[in-house]
Amino acid sequence: MARDYAARCPVSPARSTWLAAAAILLIVQGIGAQKVRVEEELEAYPTESVDLRCQFIDGGGRTKLTQVSWIWEPSDGQRDNIAVYHPTYGQSFPNLSFKDRVVFLHNSLENPSIRISNLKMSDAGRYTCEYATYPSGNEQGTTTLIMLAKPKNSAKVVTVQAGTKSVVVAQCEAAEGKPAANIKWLASVGGNHSTSTTNGPDGTVTVRSEYRLVPTPGDNGKEVTCMVDQRTQVQPWVYPVKLSVEYPPSVSIEGYDNNWYVGRSDAMLFCLANANPAPTTITWTAASGSLPDTVQVDGNKLVVKKVDDAVNTTFICEVKNKHGASRHQITTVVVERRQITPGPSTGAVIGGILGALALIGIIIGSVFFFRKRQEDGEGPPKHKPPPPVKAGGSKEMLNKPSGPPTATETAPLSPGEVYYEPTGSEPVTNLDDETTGALNGGAPPVPDATVKYDNINELKDHATDSLHGNDLDSSNHEAPVANISRGESFVSPAMYV
Repeated sequence: MARDYAARCPVSPARSTWLAAAAILLIVQGIGAQKVRVEEELEAYPTESVDLRCQFIDGGGRTKLTQVSWIWEPSDGQRDNIAVYHPTYGQSFPNLSFKDRVVFLHNSLENPSIRISNLKMSDAGRYTCEYATYPSGNEQGTTTLIMLAKPKNSAKVVTVQAGTKSVVVAQCEAAEGKPAANIKWLASVGGNHSTSTTNGPDGTVTVRSEYRLVPTPGDNGKEVTCMVDQRTQVQPWVYPVKLSVEYPPSVSIEGYDNNWYVGRSDAMLFCLANANPAPTTITWTAASGSLPDTVQVDGNKLVVKKVDDAVNTTFICEVKNKHGASRHQITTVVVERRQITPGPSTGAVIGGILGALALIGIIIGSVFFFRKRQEDGEGPPKHKPPPPVKAGGSKEMLNKPSGPPTATETAPLSPGEVYYEPTGSEPVTNLDDETTGALNGGAPPVPDATVKYDNINELKDHATDSLHGNDLDSSNHEAPVANISRGESFVSPAMYV
């Protein structure tokens, strides 16, 4: 029905604003009406002391204080007065459990703070400072006292025997702590743990944890770590324990080298046993009966003072501890002469050394070679290139009569210069120009500063005829053919101009 009314009459936004303002006003008035100032919560430890503060706040000074009382309400009990102050009748401590442990810090109604000494875990609870006033009646404020207790931590190993069933191998306990502690295990062995808690009469809690696994001889000596975390500890409490797994002995015999030759002295055998607890007895016997006279026994060591045919037998070592016994045997064979174990041949040793030296030499040579190539590539060229050959031939290359050369014969020909032999032979033209660079090793011709044109007019006429298309008849002229290799002398065919 109320829902139908709300659906039919929705609250307007303005009305919602007024309702919110009214709620805030009531809260402010409630806070302002709180006239007794106390601490909301306190923490303390057993055997310590705690101060419970209380103060009456009266802004207008119109409230008359008659009496103040401290009321204790345990977590699982009833309220009870532990301290009363009256300005006329003085102080009173009606609860015997707090007597001689509670005192008023000030003889004042406005500040009736108290101190509780020699705290107990059972002192935890709610403490209310209550005023009897006129004309408003009773005014009060409550403080919750939380008692904390540091746990008593311990861990221990449980000695077990190797087997096939899961058993408890370690225990960890955080006793009489408040609040309850949290226990964890850190282990490299396969296993699991279980945890239980026990509540004490004073509100403390004892936490116990057990670590379980199927123990094997290989687990003996391994560590598992108990870690306790609790509110009162600055950091977790960590305690490692080493597992103790007991098992019967396992036996082996060492020292025989297959070289017991007649006359050998102080040949030895050793009986090695792996057991937990340690072996209680170690016994040497021979399969042929009693031990030979040349044999001496010292604990787990058997010594043959001098090898002879009597020790050509089987020796047996037996080891015992509280969990059982185990034995091992070895047969010794006596030979007539000493067997020399061949070592590495001298040739192989020398070959190995030579191979190593050769490898080192190859490495050094390779390094030197590559470094040399790098230096040659980065530095200036080590050779001097040949000088270029000047363009232009020499009249010495032409057919010349015998006898000493004249000045005209030894003078160099300039490119395009025509030379006429004095004997009436056909004229020769120098072909060492830009089109015949083979004579200069493929390089461009070097111009000669002493170029001479003896027939300059003919050259000019020839150039003019070429520009006007009036070239000479090609039938009357044959192109010179030159197939000249570097360094060869030649005589050019005559050219008609």
